[in-house]
Amino acid sequence: MSRPEQKINPQVQMFEESLGRKGGKDRLKGRHILVVGAGQRKREDPDTPFGNGRAIAVLSAREGAQVVCADIDEESARETAAIIEEEGGKGFPVIVDVAEPSEVKRMVVEAGRLMRRLDGLVLNVGISHGLSLDKISQEAWDLELNVNLRSHMLACQEALLIMEKGGSIVLISSLASQRPNGRNPAYECSKAAQLALARNVALMGEPSGIRCNAVAPGLIDTPLGRFASDRRSDRAVVVPFGRQGTAWEVAYASLFLLSNEASYVNGQALFVDGGLGVGISSRPRAK
Repeated sequence: MSRPEQKINPQVQMFEESLGRKGGKDRLKGRHILVVGAGQRKREDPDTPFGNGRAIAVLSAREGAQVVCADIDEESARETAAIIEEEGGKGFPVIVDVAEPSEVKRMVVEAGRLMRRLDGLVLNVGISHGLSLDKISQEAWDLELNVNLRSHMLACQEALLIMEKGGSIVLISSLASQRPNGRNPAYECSKAAQLALARNVALMGEPSGIRCNAVAPGLIDTPLGRFASDRRSDRAVVVPFGRQGTAWEVAYASLFLLSNEASYVNGQALFVDGGLGVGISSRPRAK
């Protein structure tokens, strides 16, 4: 017997934290964190939301950390650092093209120099050409894997050399790591490989007590997510709670893994998808 369909009110599952309106509680007091991909795409929407990287950087600063905001877009990196400074925090913009191996090493070293230490690293950077298996070229495949995976490996290598004992590394993966529905194999493979990389970094960090975990967002209302919604306006129809997530919800998951509250959580993947990945939604699928 099927249960009657109920109308879902998305606001029932929205909180001050979901909207980025909550003050900090010093959960990262005294920490020094590098957020890679702290900028975000430009949108003309009057209510453009924060992207994942910007939300992670700003929330980390609200919670007491100094934050290096690294991005290939200089203007956007500076905007994120300026938001942190306006709120009374300490933010440093660093410009980097992670497709270049030497740039990755420079970025990590510069972050350590600017903050005089490093005890947190968030790797949020990633690209996607959106090309299916029959259309993707070798060049496009290599670029996506270089940006989405090789840069993460190199950044973790460098960070493990200088990171303070007891530090934490967080890789931002994706629900796309689990399924091919997007017909986007380079992106999906890179995000799946990030989960394996997180486990390997966790293993290498053991002697110094450095943890590494991954956060895997589902459908999130970010500038990048809105570009996806432009192509498919009903994208969120199957999402539990009747809405997409917010970048702040991704940021709070990352905050937990960065903080000492997660001191016994290591080599794990935390899915921030409202239950979409395990199919708990009772909403009808889009045709």
